[in-house]
Amino acid sequence: MSIKPDAVIIGAGHNSLACACHLSARGWKVAVYEQADQPGGAVKTGAYTLPGFRHDWAAMNLSLFAGSAFHTENAEELAKYGLGFAPTGNPFASVFPDGRWLGISNDADLTTARVRGFSNADADAWTELTRQFPDTAESVFAVLGSPMNLRAISTLGWKTWRKQGAGGTLDLARFLMMSPRAWLDQTFESDHVKATLAAWGMHLDFAPDIAGGAVFPYLEAMAGQAFGMVLGQGGADTITNAMVRMIEARGGSVHCGAKVTGIKHAAGRAFGIILQDGKLIEAEKAVIANVSPAALLKLTGGTDDPRHDSAMAQYQHAPGTMMIHLAMNALPDWTAPELKRFAYVHIAPSVDQMARTYAQAKAGLLPDEPVIVCGQPSVVDPSRAPAGKHVLWLQVRMAPGQIKGDAGGTIADKNWQDAAEPFADRALDILERYAPGTRNKILGQHIVTPDMLEADNPNLVGGDQVCGSHHLHQHFMNRPARGYADGTTPLRNLYHTGAAVWPGAGTGAGSGTLLAKKLAGS
Repeated sequence: MSIKPDAVIIGAGHNSLACACHLSARGWKVAVYEQADQPGGAVKTGAYTLPGFRHDWAAMNLSLFAGSAFHTENAEELAKYGLGFAPTGNPFASVFPDGRWLGISNDADLTTARVRGFSNADADAWTELTRQFPDTAESVFAVLGSPMNLRAISTLGWKTWRKQGAGGTLDLARFLMMSPRAWLDQTFESDHVKATLAAWGMHLDFAPDIAGGAVFPYLEAMAGQAFGMVLGQGGADTITNAMVRMIEARGGSVHCGAKVTGIKHAAGRAFGIILQDGKLIEAEKAVIANVSPAALLKLTGGTDDPRHDSAMAQYQHAPGTMMIHLAMNALPDWTAPELKRFAYVHIAPSVDQMARTYAQAKAGLLPDEPVIVCGQPSVVDPSRAPAGKHVLWLQVRMAPGQIKGDAGGTIADKNWQDAAEPFADRALDILERYAPGTRNKILGQHIVTPDMLEADNPNLVGGDQVCGSHHLHQHFMNRPARGYADGTTPLRNLYHTGAAVWPGAGTGAGSGTLLAKKLAGS
């Protein structure tokens, strides 16, 4: 007779795996079930173009994981199981139509000098932000790493009040509610500097005029200068592979190609999952679902809490993303050769352009000038490509999950199968303007449309890589719904994790770690 695992986990994304690692370290027997043929969710790596070229499927930047509470606690063991990082001191830059560029490096004097090239006043503002960053970051990270329950928030608020006083605490709250444009306009005068930072908001569904988005451009800029950026050695899947080995070494199991079709519950308590072949897997202590809110509702068939079920059904997703993976004979010849040193190059020329692009995608239109995030991982980690060759990782932001039209007026198709190539050509045309001759260096290409992202990982609804908008109505205590930001659900023993649960998207494994600590009591 088989022994029931203490916890069964649906989905093998990095939050699930971090949760399983933490629980298994505290004596829990854990079994993870993933419908895809490999673990990792959006954090995986493969030869999607040509043999020898390693491309990160969706997530590339592992800085949040490297700095996470989970990694800090488990760094030695993860390294034993193969985790390797590839750090860089040149995390990101932006390039502009006038040929100018601005790069953020982890040399504060160098970065400040670059900012001064655009504005003396902005360089002074940058210097002051740099000076204040340690204290500000401590307060901001305390919020982002705190459980979203009344006790934790009260304790955090009291500590912040004692340290910063009433004025400082209210200023922090105000900052957390500001839009990127509002903060940037109050802080800088150069449109180039503003655009360089505003591009980070687009990574997390915070267009320039969305309240609550200022904190992300601020953190990426200041943290990038302070710490640089971390990629995965050999690919982002280094974290996935290490966590799977860690789980298995502790007696747990990770089952791929195992689709879950239902969560069994009775009398208000969850007790197992149903696989596609009809097999029931029961759990002694917990069923943990790393799924989108709509999927959670479908798997349970509903709970006894209409408010929760309504929130799951009405949960809102961000616009999608198209990925273009390129095997390259050489790096792009940027209009500024120095850009070849950076992990990310943003092509997002103005705050107004980003706002327009976002509005178009939200309206279901293919943007006429999408934001391009050009990742150059082989600059940081040459093992990603054969000697002398390179890979490019292009995120095309934003893209509608369902196409209603084309803001550029040239693409008539309204299904991704037919619209993919012309929209990818639009993105490559933009890249070509800033790095002439790039197309001639392409050896292989693989386009991943929003519907392909969702087909591969149902959590990425409509190609939404952050599994749900982070706008204020759906963030902090409201992620994914008021009263359930700690991963609990109306069903006893059923828990929710993943990017849809506070603290949301990114590679920091925040929701998985917070839930595991809650369940294990430490």
